[in-house]
Amino acid sequence: MNQEVAKQVAKDLLSVQAVFLQPEKPFTWASGLHSPIYCDNRITLAYPIVRKHIAQGLADMIAQDYSSVEVIAGTATAGIPHAAWVADLLGLPMVYIRSKPKDHGKGNQIEGHLIQGQKMVVIDDLLSTGGSVLAAANAAKKEGAEVIGVAGIFSYQLRAVYDNFKAAGIPFETLTNYETLIDVAVKENYIGDHLLTSLKQWREDPETWSHQFD
Repeated sequence: MNQEVAKQVAKDLLSVQAVFLQPEKPFTWASGLHSPIYCDNRITLAYPIVRKHIAQGLADMIAQDYSSVEVIAGTATAGIPHAAWVADLLGLPMVYIRSKPKDHGKGNQIEGHLIQGQKMVVIDDLLSTGGSVLAAANAAKKEGAEVIGVAGIFSYQLRAVYDNFKAAGIPFETLTNYETLIDVAVKENYIGDHLLTSLKQWREDPETWSHQFD
């Protein structure tokens, strides 16, 4: 991960309010887990400069780390616009992967033209446990793609994401991550440094941290 890019993207996400940090009044995820962070990277689509930073950062990262890539895939729906911009910058074909096959027509799960054996990088906007993007990667493999990696905008850096990608045997990279974001948030005065301990405790053990708000 390029540290300068990571800091810039973290600043961007904070500046457009794609990310909120409030450890003293946490958010509740669909799983019921309490979290000090809420991330909605779809908001970046409304800001041309921010989305250009993201697209260029992803394109540069993929060109460096996955140089043999032959096709870019986006997860439906959040990864689709970023995949399109990255594919354009790299001059590569692009497809997108549905969460499940269509229940009509040809029953496609992958939309676009995929050639058997093509080396693919899958783009998603956010990695929490990695479950959804790994499911997309598995669907692509079943259709004949060789998934050589996953690229994302942001990772919470939860232990589960590392365990799941290791088990799948697929590498991943993100432009920025939770650790970088909270450091930037303190330096840019989005939060006070007295909240850093609590924020770091959540990443290390989110379930135990969450229980204090039950």
